[in-house]
Amino acid sequence: MLPEPTPQKVARPIVAAFLILTLCCAGCSDSSSRLVPDPLKSEIDPIEQRHREIQAALGIEPNEVTSTVTQAIVRETKRIQALPGRTGILAEPWQYSVFAEEIIIRDFFQDRKDGFFVDVGAAWPVQGSNTYYLEKHLGWTGIGIDALSEFGPAWKKLRPDSKFLVFLVTDKSGGEGKFFKSAGLGISSTDRKHASGQMFGVEVEPEEISVPKTTLNDLLDREGVTKVDLLSMDIEGHELQALRGFDLERFQPELLVIEGKRPAIRKHFERYGYELIERYLEMDSGNRYFQRKQRDPEHGQP
Repeated sequence: MLPEPTPQKVARPIVAAFLILTLCCAGCSDSSSRLVPDPLKSEIDPIEQRHREIQAALGIEPNEVTSTVTQAIVRETKRIQALPGRTGILAEPWQYSVFAEEIIIRDFFQDRKDGFFVDVGAAWPVQGSNTYYLEKHLGWTGIGIDALSEFGPAWKKLRPDSKFLVFLVTDKSGGEGKFFKSAGLGISSTDRKHASGQMFGVEVEPEEISVPKTTLNDLLDREGVTKVDLLSMDIEGHELQALRGFDLERFQPELLVIEGKRPAIRKHFERYGYELIERYLEMDSGNRYFQRKQRDPEHGQP
């Protein structure tokens, strides 16, 4: 999640460019998909240079909006990199996630191998993914879920060890639900206003589509899943409804990464014996990380 840009009304291609940038790698790693740098631009900040190269590769002309977003990415990336006391995995660069999600998840599991993830609102299989590192480097498998089917072919090609499913994850299964597909990538939502881009100060008329609805409980039962190590969820404001259809006591996820800061979500987790991991707050301002409440070693109570 990025700091909100200065409100302004822009055309559809610019909105798409803006949101492509938010989901590209933050430019602070040695990812295998790295673009070849232009030596003539060596005086430009390397993070900013990478995003200019991404724009050029996509055929996007520089404009005020893309410049604003690029600068926001640069500022947030540098803020995280400059945090004191980062050690171990948290001191490493992230390769695929937008910001520090990847290394926070790795830190929590201490690079444990062969786990199982569920990635709700998965979108792109590699860049912008919270779970790709786990699959590529640590042998994890899992399920990616998104309401937009166009992500499926890339998942099948680039993430063969995991499965991609097209559903609107919510609190009741059956039938179809309205989903608003934004012309600006990355903000499609069950909420029309959100999908229109109003929170970013833009106006894009979304396309209304119908998507099969399911709860996580029913989906995981159909797939034969009995235990989830990591649940990552980024579904543009629909997280609480989706969580109501997920049995925390049955699946017992060790870590949950939930986009947003809604107090109701924290209360939901506390009701089921989970707690906010406060040590990650400074490194990630856009997501919240939850784990089972730690037991008191003396009394054996949470």
